[in-house]
Amino acid sequence: MGQGSARSGAVRQAREWDLVELVRLQALLSGDLDGDELDALAVALWEQLAADHVRVLVVDAGDEGLAACGIGAIDRRPPRPGLPGGRTGHVTGVVTDPGHRRHGHSRTVIGGLLAWFRDHDVSRVELRAPVQSAPLHRAVIPSR
Repeated sequence: MGQGSARSGAVRQAREWDLVELVRLQALLSGDLDGDELDALAVALWEQLAADHVRVLVVDAGDEGLAACGIGAIDRRPPRPGLPGGRTGHVTGVVTDPGHRRHGHSRTVIGGLLAWFRDHDVSRVELRAPVQSAPLHRAVIPSR
């Protein structure tokens, strides 16, 4: 697995040593990627790991690597009604390894991202996900 030891099933912030596993999981969302596309994905994820406005969360699967991951980003826009601080959160790239599905890992990742958004005074969160994930997201993200 890499360095660091986190309890299997616990959500944590991704670290540099998670990069290979992050690329593997994110590639599951995109299907067949060629070498150049995988390299570009690795560079983008590496940059996101260091960005203050981005949080990449993972769930460890012990010696098997990562069970799940998800990305949250904060966008700042001018304040307006319903968006007093101008901060919008974006949840993307939530994916669970096929061998670890149906254990609540995506729910755990999204819950961790929502907590991070709350800590950063985000007043609206937008989620981009496949239609088949809608029941999970409705259950995790409270509606207004």
